[in-house]
Amino acid sequence: MRAQSVNGTRRILRRIANEIAQLPGIRRLAQPFYQRLFVRQFFGANSYCGAWQTFAEAKASAPQVLPSSYETAAAGSMYRTELERITVSDYPVLYWLSRLLADGQHHLFDLGGHIGVKYYAFQRYLQYPQALRWIVHDVPAVVAAGRQYAAEHDSQRHLDFATSPEQASGCDALLSTGALQYLDYTLPALLARLPQRPRHVLVNLTPMHPVRSYFTLQHIGIAICPYRVSAVPEFTAAIQALGYELVDQWASLERNVRVPFHPECDIDRYHGFYFRRIQDTQFGG
Repeated sequence: MRAQSVNGTRRILRRIANEIAQLPGIRRLAQPFYQRLFVRQFFGANSYCGAWQTFAEAKASAPQVLPSSYETAAAGSMYRTELERITVSDYPVLYWLSRLLADGQHHLFDLGGHIGVKYYAFQRYLQYPQALRWIVHDVPAVVAAGRQYAAEHDSQRHLDFATSPEQASGCDALLSTGALQYLDYTLPALLARLPQRPRHVLVNLTPMHPVRSYFTLQHIGIAICPYRVSAVPEFTAAIQALGYELVDQWASLERNVRVPFHPECDIDRYHGFYFRRIQDTQFGG
């Protein structure tokens, strides 16, 4: 209960800071003060600071008190509480995955899937076929932790790990949940360089703006990372240009992004999409 109270207080403080930042004449005085508190994680995890046009600019601006990358030994132990639970935002992916699996799409590539968080969480709700191959790609420290955890907990032996995102080539479906925002490349860029593009692409819990693409910095506790927010029209058009059609899209109101001193960057929802290659007019086409 105490932890919930502390988190609630920090959310209130983040909201107050964001509102103060918009007051006329306050910006020049308040911005350096906010930046110091942000570095100290005064506002808790998942607070934001600054706005830049490129990943490189955001990374160069990250305070040096913490790593500016998810590639840390501590990252492998994150999200363990999510291995046995799902949230409301997971249900669209569960729905489409159930249809894909039933239609024989058994080779899945989980881009940024940590230690296989969704693989473990979804197995309570989906009937995993014997032929399932669920391949996870993440940073090396997390992959190492995932392999160690799977040796003791993946009794069905459907889970494996990839050292390169290009190993998505030839998979039936590419899945990415809450990971695209941390990558230094875009999903369309990855798809464009795959020799065999996946038939299906499922994206979930991705921060997107109605018209603006930018980077901010996110404090995740163990690191201060560049954080990508893409413009919805730009993102969908880039994937459609690679021969995909947009089958479904949804919004999650569970999360938002507030960037103090940059109200034009604020978003009140995260997004999810299901794309299918146009020549595959049927699931097994």
